[in-house]
Amino acid sequence: MKPARDAENPTTRSALLDAAECIMLEEGYAAVSSRRLGTTAGVNPALVYYYFGNMDNLFVELFRRGADRSYERQLRALASPQPLWALWDAINDQSQTALTMEFVALANHRKAIRAEIAESSRRFRALQLDAVSSALADHGGAGYSPGALILLMSSVSRFLRMEEAFEVDTGHAEVVELIESFLREVEGERAR
Repeated sequence: MKPARDAENPTTRSALLDAAECIMLEEGYAAVSSRRLGTTAGVNPALVYYYFGNMDNLFVELFRRGADRSYERQLRALASPQPLWALWDAINDQSQTALTMEFVALANHRKAIRAEIAESSRRFRALQLDAVSSALADHGGAGYSPGALILLMSSVSRFLRMEEAFEVDTGHAEVVELIESFLREVEGERAR
């Protein structure tokens, strides 16, 4: 058991969140327990409850941390000269796909996570709608529905990631080309 000073260590909270993320990525959300978190973070397992109260709060905070980081990345991307290309690239970022899928699975069993994902999704969608509406108007693509475009890009990207996890890729290149040809039509070639 670690000394009581761990409870006052400002990095302990982050270490517990990092440990939860690591365990979720390696073994899935079901493997996350206070004992495993304590062992992985190198702290007393009781500190999970000291910092978070319960496991749902820990999962919610971990989800929020990732969502906030993604939101900031999307804000920067959507402020670029080619916001539609930047949104497509951000949506296709695979770095958080496995963790997102774990949270989606967890949401099937925990209402707090489901509510958090729903709230985060609404926040992202509002940001995306504003930026895509403006981009389409600026680039002569006003005849297209911003909401439909966002949903199309998001759902295609998610579905491709899911299929790739099962090593299925039939039609992937063609659907990516379909979306990217539309983006070239509206914003021109992707700037590097």
